[in-house]
Amino acid sequence: MDKNGFACFDLQATAAEIAGGLQVDVAQVLATIELLDEGNTLPFIARYRKEATRGLDEIALRVIEDQLAKARELADRKATILSTIEAAGQLTPELRRQIQQCSVRAELEDLYLPFKPKRRSRATAARERGLQPLADLLLAQRPLRESKQFGQSKQEVLRRFVDPEKEVPDEAAALAGACDIVAETWASEPATRSWMVEQVRRGQIVSRVKRGKNDPSSKFAMYFDHSERAARVASHRLLAMKRGEAEGILNVSFAVDESTLRQLQGRLLSNPQFEFAAEMRSTVEDCFNRLLLPGASSAVLDELSEAAEEEAIGVFAKNLRELLLAPPAGPNVTMGIDPGFRTGCKVAVVDGTGKVLAHTTIYPTPPRSDAAGAGKTLIELIQRYHVRMIAIGNGTASRETDAFVTALVREHALEVTKAIVSESGASIYSASELAVAEYPDLDVTVRGAISIAHRLQDPLAELVKLDPKSIGVGQYQHDVNQTRLRKSLEREVQSCVNAVGVDLNMASAPLLAQVAGIGPKLAERVVAFRDSEGRFGSRKQILKVPKFGQKAFRQAAGFLRVADGIQPLDNSAVHPESYHIVERMAKSLGIPAAQLIGNASAASKLNPSDFVDDSAGLPTIRDILAELAKPGRDPRREFKVASFTEGVSEIGDLQTGMILEGVVTNVTRFGAFVDVGVHQDGLVHISELADRYIQDPSEVVAVGDVFRVKVLEVDIPRRRIALSRKQV
Repeated sequence: MDKNGFACFDLQATAAEIAGGLQVDVAQVLATIELLDEGNTLPFIARYRKEATRGLDEIALRVIEDQLAKARELADRKATILSTIEAAGQLTPELRRQIQQCSVRAELEDLYLPFKPKRRSRATAARERGLQPLADLLLAQRPLRESKQFGQSKQEVLRRFVDPEKEVPDEAAALAGACDIVAETWASEPATRSWMVEQVRRGQIVSRVKRGKNDPSSKFAMYFDHSERAARVASHRLLAMKRGEAEGILNVSFAVDESTLRQLQGRLLSNPQFEFAAEMRSTVEDCFNRLLLPGASSAVLDELSEAAEEEAIGVFAKNLRELLLAPPAGPNVTMGIDPGFRTGCKVAVVDGTGKVLAHTTIYPTPPRSDAAGAGKTLIELIQRYHVRMIAIGNGTASRETDAFVTALVREHALEVTKAIVSESGASIYSASELAVAEYPDLDVTVRGAISIAHRLQDPLAELVKLDPKSIGVGQYQHDVNQTRLRKSLEREVQSCVNAVGVDLNMASAPLLAQVAGIGPKLAERVVAFRDSEGRFGSRKQILKVPKFGQKAFRQAAGFLRVADGIQPLDNSAVHPESYHIVERMAKSLGIPAAQLIGNASAASKLNPSDFVDDSAGLPTIRDILAELAKPGRDPRREFKVASFTEGVSEIGDLQTGMILEGVVTNVTRFGAFVDVGVHQDGLVHISELADRYIQDPSEVVAVGDVFRVKVLEVDIPRRRIALSRKQV
């Protein structure tokens, strides 16, 4: 209940509505809300509070958190509206009931519209000129003989409102002003607005090219003369049309059925014998064209845009997750190469911990084309530092550099694994304050080569240093609600980091910042403490970090790893609050707890139900046993490198019918983009992804997948490549 006594938020009703949408029990939702309100993080709740939520996963928890926030926001808005209307002395019991029962923000705003302070309009000016009584007479639509206040003929009535001093010079001006008030009144009625919105929903969305912008090679060419049912427009097409409009190429509008105006006249005109019936029909048409249709079109566009944005954000988040959880090559000595032409290729060698061992520049590509000198330099570095992996950035000169390295590896029979690594966002990181702090004495381009090497070793640890939007796996990411996008991507990053776990003694501040309960400032304190005091010997030692309290420890501890520490369980996902349970398990087997960790055979002998107590239920016990069997298990896939076809390095090298191996770089609603080694990703349309019908490409493919494709079509002028997976 707010300060004015308006009880607008009903926790039980909200929980019941959320539970219905998720098809779970209300008690599960209420328990989750309680945990969230206590400040618990989603990863912590999902992993360590399964008894309370009865096993709700992170996806369900996110829905609950989002729906709860929307419900509270709606409740706050209701309270504000109720207070405003009551202060104006216009709040009736029926209106109060309608507002309090409203569950849709758009409908709530429609209820508020008649009472909302109006922007200056034609109707506002007409009211200032004293024409509201005439408008009321028109709205009543009663025969003039029944209303003797102003006269019994049109002329007599209108003459009463002529007043040159009020800028109403004649009867026509009086009628026009009153009709403006009538049109605005009709357009403000919630029922009429809702009806009009429904007509637009059933209509067509239309895009037309603007005059002088008819360029056949435009990326928006397919929308130059396009229309489709508004209710069925695909998210990517809607966002493309909106972008075309934002760039000044297209006009986007809505078209409704031809009968809509007649239907509206039937709704608004009640007396065909009314003396002003003809003028009222014209007013309906004005209301329709000037107010209702634009307003409803805007509402439907917002509605469709919100759904399209939600879908686009979901696609981005899913792609980001796949990229973050890409298989790590592991702690091998790795050479990172940032390719280039005129400025050469920057080379950096890092050890298994990511420490920089050496860096230099080579010039194997034009204009210098010093393959011999570059080869000698690389061989020396590979042999001196025992390099096992070579990561080559996929930007400018990538294919030429890759061909050079491939030939070098073959000629000298080098035992190294070579991989092409995405450079998306690397340049942004290289020039960032973080990169400067990490490598203050190194050039921006050298930092790029280091980042490329780190991305191969551990993509997650390196990519968390970037703004997720710069990673390049989104669809129209600049066209969607940036606050919602940021929240979604931050959640995904945090989820991935906590799913994998973080080495407390190795992690950078950006990586630690993503651990549940920590955050950027606390992460910096942890790293500063580690730098000054040395490595952590146990999880509990992190409590010595200034301002690292018990609340943060409870959230973070289970996701932190301490290898070779005082407590062996610190290198597992078993939470410290459950260490006593492991001790009981070990005691029941007659072995030390340390011998139970990683001992799948011993763990299999334990009956989970024997260890259930007030502090831990069956779900937690099962998680503990699974973790004891395989402590610190990495959920990421096995590392695999795509083998690009030799001799195919440019789009011009492609021929229809070729079978190539490629790696998925992006997944959208209409298909998947695949890098086949020619500087331009090809598209496998959704219809060419599988032999069966699929609704969503993510059902069968994910970012980072490596598979073979067939070249269907190559359009060199437009740099478009059509591929097929099912025809291989």
